[in-house]
Amino acid sequence: MIAKVLIVEDEPAIAENLGALLRAKGYEALHAGDGAEAVEIARKDLPDVVLLDVKLPKMGGFDVCRILKAEAATQRIKIIMVTALGRMGEVETAFQNGADDYLIKPFDSDRLFKKIEKVLGPAAR
Repeated sequence: MIAKVLIVEDEPAIAENLGALLRAKGYEALHAGDGAEAVEIARKDLPDVVLLDVKLPKMGGFDVCRILKAEAATQRIKIIMVTALGRMGEVETAFQNGADDYLIKPFDSDRLFKKIEKVLGPAAR
C-alpha cells in the first residue's frame, strides 16, 4: 500500500521540497496551498496523513485539523501539525484540535519520516 500524504503549506518552495522527499521515499504526495483547499482535497482524496502548517491563508491549520477530525469521512486521517512555532501553547492547541503529532520547523527528513511512520503504525511499511 502506498501511503498518500497531503502537504498543506503556503510556501511553494517548501511544499516542492517536501513533495520530492516524500515521492523519493515511495509516498504519493498531494499539495494544498491554503486551509480551505486542504479541507477540500482531504474530503475528496482521503489521504493517509496530512502534514499541516499552522499559519495558512484562508483558514488556519488548527481549524483545518478540527474540521477533518469532526467529520466521519475524514476523522481517521492522521494529522501532523508542522510549524515554526515551538511554544508549548501551540503544541497543546494542536492536540486539543485533534492532531496526531507535531513537527517543528526546521526539521530533517529522518525526523519527518519517523513521525509519518509513527502515526501510520506497523501497516506503513
